[in-house]
Amino acid sequence: MAREIALRDALREAMSEEMRRDDSVFLMGEEVAEYNGAYKVSKGMLDEFGERRVIDTPIAELGFAGIGVGAAMNGLRPIIEFMTWNFAVLAFDQIVNNAAKTLSQSAGEFNCPIVFRGPSGAAGQLAQQHSQTFESWLANCPGLKVVSTSDPYDAKGLLKTAIRDDDPICFMESEIMYGYTGEVPEEEYLIPIGKARVRREGTDVTLVSYNKMILVAEQAAEELAKEGISAEVIDLRTIRPMDHKTIVDSVKKTNRIVVIDESWPFAGVSSEITYVVQKQAFDYLDAPVIRVNAADTSLPYAGTLVDAYMPNVKHVLDAVKQVMYVR
Repeated sequence: MAREIALRDALREAMSEEMRRDDSVFLMGEEVAEYNGAYKVSKGMLDEFGERRVIDTPIAELGFAGIGVGAAMNGLRPIIEFMTWNFAVLAFDQIVNNAAKTLSQSAGEFNCPIVFRGPSGAAGQLAQQHSQTFESWLANCPGLKVVSTSDPYDAKGLLKTAIRDDDPICFMESEIMYGYTGEVPEEEYLIPIGKARVRREGTDVTLVSYNKMILVAEQAAEELAKEGISAEVIDLRTIRPMDHKTIVDSVKKTNRIVVIDESWPFAGVSSEITYVVQKQAFDYLDAPVIRVNAADTSLPYAGTLVDAYMPNVKHVLDAVKQVMYVR
């Protein structure tokens, strides 16, 4: 049986189910306990699991990320919540230099089974220091797995898998999507890390995206359908390891691809996809790969400039018409 729940509730169910299943799992971060989480993702968890397993921290991301890494190396499975990945920049020393390298530096003797989670990307008029997209930053580091969710079903299944994984995982959410609802089964399920999802079948062009930009891709596909253009929509779900096969198989069918990526264009996720497609499906392409990215600048505060900065449906429609050679 499935019911419709919000993304924040799906994340809570995933954490709570895993904490009931495994006493070594605990949650730690700013405001996760007494305040029920900045976005109410951990609502009620303190009451159920107590202060030893749902732990409020000071505003010290480097400090509590380091405590989490140490706990993971000693047999526990921490979930570290960052109020936003923008603040996690302070913790990158622990994520990149310790968590990601534990297995390698110990010659396979120690794992670091830890999940770092929180919202990534812009959420409206929050200005430059609160609106950055970090998937490509973190995916650049060997030893880390990077998951980026777009709906409640995926969020629950992927987070449960992430908590059970023996490697450090950066789990990226979206601040504006915590209230979005979707069908989630009541029974337990897991979603494998490293497998993309074809959200819409199509024959004329492939649209690839992740996180909240999937909404833009799907809206664009609806508009394209009205014009007789059949778009296939692929949700990456996992940035590293990336499911190249699903992307390439789609391009071999549609012969065209547009990548929608909220991150900056230089050296981003869309750049990696472009390289993979030209390497593995070059002979199938009937048009160059086109990327739709955020503007190559820090996000302004003014609402009109936010609209101009962000990828949107019009940008995607224009890109599709370019690869379709439609004027």
